[in-house]
This record gives sequence, structure tokens and C-alpha cells, in this order.
Amino acid sequence: MNGFVFAAAAMCVVVLWLILRPLLSRAGAAAAPQAGQLNLAVLRDQLRELEADREQGSIDAEAYAVSRRELEQRVAEDVHLGATAPADHATAAPGANAAIETESDPRGGAMPGVGAAPASAPPPVARWQAVVLAFVLVGAAAGLYASLGTPQALVAPEAASVATGQGLDPHTSNEAEAMVAKLAERMAREPQDPNGWALLARSYSAMGRFVAASGAYARLITLIPDDAQILADYADVLAMTQNQKLHGEPERLLARALAADPKNVKALILSGDAAFERTDLAAAAIHWQAALANATPNSEFAQMARDNLAHIGAPMEGAATQRAAAGTAAASQPQAAQSAAGSAALPADRAPSASATAISGRVELDPLLNKQVADTDTVFIVAKAADGPRFPLAVLRKQARDLPLNFTLDDTMGMMPGVKMSQFDKLVVTARISKTGNAIAAPGDLESAPQPAKPGDTQIQLRISPK
Repeated sequence: MNGFVFAAAAMCVVVLWLILRPLLSRAGAAAAPQAGQLNLAVLRDQLRELEADREQGSIDAEAYAVSRRELEQRVAEDVHLGATAPADHATAAPGANAAIETESDPRGGAMPGVGAAPASAPPPVARWQAVVLAFVLVGAAAGLYASLGTPQALVAPEAASVATGQGLDPHTSNEAEAMVAKLAERMAREPQDPNGWALLARSYSAMGRFVAASGAYARLITLIPDDAQILADYADVLAMTQNQKLHGEPERLLARALAADPKNVKALILSGDAAFERTDLAAAAIHWQAALANATPNSEFAQMARDNLAHIGAPMEGAATQRAAAGTAAASQPQAAQSAAGSAALPADRAPSASATAISGRVELDPLLNKQVADTDTVFIVAKAADGPRFPLAVLRKQARDLPLNFTLDDTMGMMPGVKMSQFDKLVVTARISKTGNAIAAPGDLESAPQPAKPGDTQIQLRISPK
């Protein structure tokens, strides 16, 4: 901003100099002839006094002659100065004998140049008028810029630097914070400016001031209630104020965002994160797959969606796409082949019963860990394929106050559509206590040793012990 101010000030100085210089020089030039007329008037008075002294006998003829010659010499000098004035000022300071009336001498002579001042002279341009004109010009320029320009652009570069976190040394960072503070003051005066609220919210967010950012977004959505990107940004910031959790109001904002634009990539990513927090991996995968399908290839959001899907072992393509492809393939097969394929899916006699596909057992906590576990800590009991996808096939969620507990996992607890625990012969079962309630293991979590199992097992023993 300083560079802009200095450049604008320099341009103002140059323009004012070009405009006011002729006015000021004209005023100065006009002042010189006026001063000459005053000098001639003084000399005229002195001549009268000299004449009076001679008549009264105060001075003799010789002294009178000497004094008169001195006055005539001074008059000649003043007239010579007036004659050398610029041509455009000649009317204000004419030559010696041509334009100045002579005053008669009682001796019959005439004193050149000592006469009456011209009847009128052009009025000089007063300096205060130039000052007023300067203020008018500067004020008009500032008013036009405020009305037709974009003053908020003075804040945007600093806010953008803060938002990217690049190119900010401590001095520049302090300037950026000052600019954001000024923007906040302006928004207090102009609360109906959505662009200002958007810039302020993004700036606060980039500075890590998430509470202030959420307040700015709250004002912004009252002015623009159905912008999917704004709603997604607001949900993101609001989650930061509640320990990065998206439950509650952030999820409601994301639902509004997707209602406004079902293809908004950020809203899809965050909605997947929210589903993941609830351990609803099926919903998480659906949202992340949609985000990947709509994101710009090789963008940060696309990579984020791919990483999330890989983390839970979900396919990169959505289930709807897979079902459509499967439906196309099935439609191209003869009816007999489809029937044969359907018959091969299950044993010839009957489908497996629920009891034959479920697994059950017991989870215990080592007493040595009692002091490290709070009653409200989350307990996850997870079954995965020993050789297969990485994502859980079934998940049961409890609290530490329920320990020790008996558990049962079956196909109804699956996380991915169309993928069932009963489809895999070899399973691995674990129990984990999480302080954060996150379905993904994190440092500080307490976990049992993994136990092998197969569908139908009922005596699985899981013990969470110190490592």
C-alpha cells in the first residue's frame, strides 16, 4: 500500500506544480510593477516636500538642485526596472516617460517619470487562491477514486500474502495485520459489503484467527446465503473452533452447500471427512469419490480425495459408476449366462444364515491401563479382511465405560456398499480405544493384538494391554 500512496502523492505534486506554477509566477510578476508604482508615489511626495522647503527658504538653490537630481536618478532607475519587465506584464509596469505622466516643476521643468499611477492595473492572483485551488484538485481526485476506484484493493495484496503464507517477513506481516484491522473497522461502518466480509473472513482464517473468521462468515452468509463455496469455507473455519470436528453446525452448513451445488469439491471433501468422523466409511467413500470425479485433475483437492480413498481401501470410482458398468456388462450377456452367474453366487442348497456369517467374542481392558482411560473414550471393534481391501468390513463403536464387553459383528455393520464380511474366509479382528473418537488410529491410542478369525467364530478374545 505504501508504494501506491507514494506514487499517488508524487503524481499529485507534479500535477499541482504544472497547474499552479503559471498562476503563482503571474502573481509575482504583477506584484513587481505594483511595487514600482508605490516607489514613484513616494518619490512624488518627496519632490513636493523638497519644493515646499525651497519656497520656505529652508534650503538654498544649490541644495535643492542636488536633492532634485538624486530624486530624478531614483525615478530613472525605477522606470528602467519597469521597462525590463516581461512583455506580458507591460501594462502593469510601462516604460519611463511614455506612460507615466510628469509632474510640473515650478521652474517650468518637468520631472520625468514622477506622475500619477495608472488609473487601473490588473488584480494579481492571490496566493491563497492558489492554495484553495490545490485543495480542491486533491479533494476532487480523492473523491473520484473513492467513488469510481477500488480502495479495498489497497488491502487485498496484504491479505492475499497472509492467506498464502508466502513472502511475508515480520515487517510485512505487521503491515498486513494493520491492513486487516483497518478492513475490520471499515466493515463496522459498511456492514452491507459482502466483498469486504469475504476478504475479512479469509484474512482472519489465514492468520489462524478462526473465531473471528467464523464471525465474519456468519455476517457474510446473511448477505449471500446460498453460495456453496462460502458455506463450505464457513464450515471449515467453524470446525477449527471445535477441535477440528465437523459434527453439528459445520455438517449442517455442508448440507446447505451441497444443496446449492452438489458438485462443490470442498463441500464434498469435508462431507466425506464428517462421515469418516462418524465411522460411516461408506458415506465417506461416496463423498470422496464424487470429489475426485469433480476436482480438477492433479489439483490439491484431487490428491486429497485419492489419499483419503486409499487410506480406507476404497476404490477411486464411485459405486454408482461401478454399478452402471456392471449393469452394462450384464445386459450384454445372454439370459442363461446371467442365471448361471446368479446361481454360482451362493451354495446350491441355500444362502448362509446370519449366525453362520457373524463373529463374536469379548473385549477386556488390562487393569494397568485403567488410569489412562476415561469412561467417555471411544472403543472401536473392527474386522478386516486378512487378504483383501484395507477398509473395515464391520465396525462396532462403544465407550470405555462398557468394558469389559461382549461383541458381535455381522454383515449389517459393513462400511462399503456391496462388500460384506461374509464374503471373506479369513478375517483379522482388533479392539482400539481412541481419545479423539477418530476411526483412524492415532498416536496415543490403546490397541489389542490382532486376532485371526473366520465367519461364524464365537470365541474371539481381545485384550487391550500395555505395549
